[in-house]
This record gives sequence, C-alpha cells and structure tokens, in this order.
Amino acid sequence: MTTGTKRLAELSGEELGKLITLVGQADSVELKLTVPEKQQRASIAALGLDPLDAQIRQVFFFDTPDLMLQQSGIAVRARRVQGRTGDTVVKLRPVVPDELPDDVRRSDSVGVEVDAMPTGYVCSASMKGKVGNEEVREAVGGGRPVSKLFSKEQRSFLKAHGPDGIGLDDLSVLGPIFVLKLKFEPRDFARKLVAEMWLYPDGSRIFELSTKATPSEAFQAAVESRAYLTGLGLDLSGEQQTKTKTALEFFASELT
Repeated sequence: MTTGTKRLAELSGEELGKLITLVGQADSVELKLTVPEKQQRASIAALGLDPLDAQIRQVFFFDTPDLMLQQSGIAVRARRVQGRTGDTVVKLRPVVPDELPDDVRRSDSVGVEVDAMPTGYVCSASMKGKVGNEEVREAVGGGRPVSKLFSKEQRSFLKAHGPDGIGLDDLSVLGPIFVLKLKFEPRDFARKLVAEMWLYPDGSRIFELSTKATPSEAFQAAVESRAYLTGLGLDLSGEQQTKTKTALEFFASELT
C-alpha cells in the first residue's frame, strides 16, 4: 500500500485512517527525509556531523537487467559493513501485514516496517540474514554462487513472491554503492537520528536523514522531527528520492 506521490499532509480522512491501521499492524515506523543536494553541506554543518564518525558500507543489489524483481515489488541486497559482519535482505513491498502468511509474520528473521516520507508511505516486509564480508566479496566477484549468501528461508521467500523461473544465481550484480552511515544524537532533540550518504559512480549523491519509532509513538515522532528539522532550515517540501530505486536504475542502465 502506498500513497504514490501524494503528500502526507494531503491525505483524506479515509486515507489517513488506512495509514493509521497499517501503522498499527507494523513492527516499526521509519521516518525519512532526503535533503536536496544544494542543502546537503549546510545541513551537515547545522547537525554538527563529523564524517570521520561514519561507518563505511558497500551495498550490492541483485536483479535482472530489465529489473524484473523491482517490478514485482522485490528487492534483493547484500552489504559489506566496516567493523562488523555483513548482511543480506530480501524485501517485499508494498505489503499489508495482516495478509502475510503466518509463518512469515512470525519469523524472527522478518521485520514489517512502514517507511514514511513527506511525499507518501509504503509498508514492507524484510527477511534478513547474516553473512561474512569476504563471502559477499567472493560472490560479487564470481567466486561463489550468489544463492550461497542467502538462507533457505530467504530463498523460499523470494521463490514465493518473485517472478517464476528466476533464481538468485540468474541475477546480475548491480553495484556497489558506497555508503557512509552515522547514528547520532542531535543537540536539542530527544530522538536519535541516522544520516546516510549514498555516493553513486556518476558523482551524484543522496543524503537521507531518518529516525525510527514504535507504532504507538509514530505520529508524535513525525511532528517532533518535522519541527526540529524545519527549525534547522531544512526544506521538507523538496523532491524525495528513494535510495534503492535510484541505485537499481543507475546500474541497470549500465548493463543495457
């Protein structure tokens, strides 16, 4: 379920009611804002961020050259992470939590989250796994089957929801994206924020700020975050970009 490009403030009473129901069924809510490129340097300074505190990540996506998984609402990803083990995820969106199979909804590997941006929202189910950083490096370099990075549960999840006849070892490697991630506690703000800078090979970048909340505090968190960021002079009305979609389209265009 998604509102597309309609801004959250423009939702009708019925649409807002659907959002409230969806949030109540989720495990968590993540509030996101992408900062326009012309405001990024000023925003980093206003927030007091030190790039040397950021964690380095290398993100790889897997899809067909014509992005059949993306068109089916599936994202498959592996990450190498500085200072700790890597991870994998098979994500399905949009979803309605109460309509997920019981075994998926109860799985300890699955998290259901509502991502909310000023321009809309979407609910996703992410099945996560752990993997060694060197294993990811071997797989994207062709020295290990991509399927070996993912658990049996993840492979079954992809098979159940992805296009027929497409397995993990049939997919192309899309990436990597170089990412800097920093968790921090801003001055004069009671909530923790996360800053991510995604650096694309063509020199473009996406700078995203986010904070997580439980379903019961989501709307309060949204109001508080909006007031804080607006107070810093950030433009909350600018065009919003999704990191995954931008990455997939960039690398798929290189393949074709």
